[in-house]
Amino acid sequence: MNDWAVATGHPLGTKAAVRVLRAGGNAVDAGVAAGLTLGVVQPDLVSVAGVAPIIMYDAATGEVTAQDGVGGWPAAADVHQMHRDHGEHVPEGILRTVIPAAPASWIKALSEKGTLRLADVAAEALTAAEEGFKVYPLLADFIATRREKYARFPSTAEIFLPDGRPPLAGDTFFQRDLAWTLQQMLDAEAACPGDRRAGLAAARAAFYQGPVAERIVAFHAANGGLLTAADLAGYEVRNEVSIPVLFRGAEIHCCGAWCQGISMAETLAMIEAAGLDAARRDGMLNVHFLLEVLKRVFADREAYVTDPDHMTIRPEALLDPDFLAERLGGISDQSDPLPAPGRLPLRNGDADDAPFRVGCADTTHISVIDGSGNIFSATPSDPSYDTVVVPGTGLSVSSRGSQSRSIPGHLNALAPGKRPRLTPNPILALKEGTPWLALGTPGGDVQVQATAQVLLHLLDGGLSPADAVRAPRVATYSFPGSFAPHDVHPNKVLYESDIHPDQVSDLKARGHDLEAWPAATWIAGGICLALRDDNGVQAVADPRRAGSAATSKTVSG
Repeated sequence: MNDWAVATGHPLGTKAAVRVLRAGGNAVDAGVAAGLTLGVVQPDLVSVAGVAPIIMYDAATGEVTAQDGVGGWPAAADVHQMHRDHGEHVPEGILRTVIPAAPASWIKALSEKGTLRLADVAAEALTAAEEGFKVYPLLADFIATRREKYARFPSTAEIFLPDGRPPLAGDTFFQRDLAWTLQQMLDAEAACPGDRRAGLAAARAAFYQGPVAERIVAFHAANGGLLTAADLAGYEVRNEVSIPVLFRGAEIHCCGAWCQGISMAETLAMIEAAGLDAARRDGMLNVHFLLEVLKRVFADREAYVTDPDHMTIRPEALLDPDFLAERLGGISDQSDPLPAPGRLPLRNGDADDAPFRVGCADTTHISVIDGSGNIFSATPSDPSYDTVVVPGTGLSVSSRGSQSRSIPGHLNALAPGKRPRLTPNPILALKEGTPWLALGTPGGDVQVQATAQVLLHLLDGGLSPADAVRAPRVATYSFPGSFAPHDVHPNKVLYESDIHPDQVSDLKARGHDLEAWPAATWIAGGICLALRDDNGVQAVADPRRAGSAATSKTVSG
């Protein structure tokens, strides 16, 4: 089959993927092309030197591979010193920088699962950085509303506030230092013309050990940062086991506990365990039930989920049928403002009595299914407003340390080599063992919530993919947020204003604290979906954001 589908967070990302697919590249080649491009054209939401978690399905082997795509804290990280100097939250700026993962993640995927060289997939990224691209309304608004934050650091302001002002929609946005960074990697690859993988390794070395690394390390040394040459040179992307969940007859593969993929899995497993009728009410989504499930999942996330190397429970314990039944048993017909976490045995055999501690940046997504059935699903991230651009590189190096705590003894306390618990969590799905779906979204703590609603609309509601994505969404905030300062809002529910009035009335009667969003707000996520079923391939990019979708037969914006 030559049919393919792709959806990404920006039209230029989709254009890059489409070019590669039409040239004979596979889903991984196309996904990496899109990922590199999005790091350039969505610089408010994504960094070329940020995080890039990826989950892939290999049609030839039937294997699902998950790459963590997140770097750990530098070896010099000291939670006690951070707490003394800055309190309980990692401050904005250079100190929240962790080891950049995205370049290594893209190159690992390309080397192990792709077929092309970096130069073959980086053309759109390099051109957009060097020659510029047109500022779109969401980018203009994002920078304008964070103008004071961008203005704090001269190297950041130089790029994001040219001539001292935020760029306007329609302006051309240049990142020539970022073009220099990309060119260093391409030049290193070009010096190894005969061996694709050797060339990719050389490109990686240019970033992590060569001229790019030298500029990053020198800047950190001169400005009180923590990254060293040893941190960069020693970094490796880790393959992690995916978590399959049987949900409404589909096999949904989620990422693990190094991100909130385990929370995605727990959400789906709890809904499935409740039975087919629990998630529907009067022919519509039972929003109260979904919100109560999500509140319990996020309570469990706060109590137990962190870098798996540091967890006090086995991650799979969160999916144990008896545990899920106990969690479901606590749901009543009234809102529970802030549920406590469920009780699980610790690895040492004792019951957990740890306190439930009470206290955004954004992201993009890429979904690709190719003609052979390979699936690529990635959720790259890391913003630019909360950190410092390294002069001469154009890089906002990963500020994902914002998701760690500077509280000694906290489950998610920062530590040398420890990975911050990510919010990005791409998924893919099979039906009857055949490729079906690639799906993901930006949105921080809304990601699990938006993804679950789209899946329920698809699999329970019988909606078309486009209608499932467009359907109005709700979100709970009854948990400590993932990002500093980790605020908690007991009982708070936000809902898009075009949701059915009967659903709003039902939530109000059940005691939820409601607040309306505008209809189709970007805050409710930006789903990118690629799907193959009996009707062929389909792709949908959420109209709430700047995404774009294309198939081998059609293209839509």
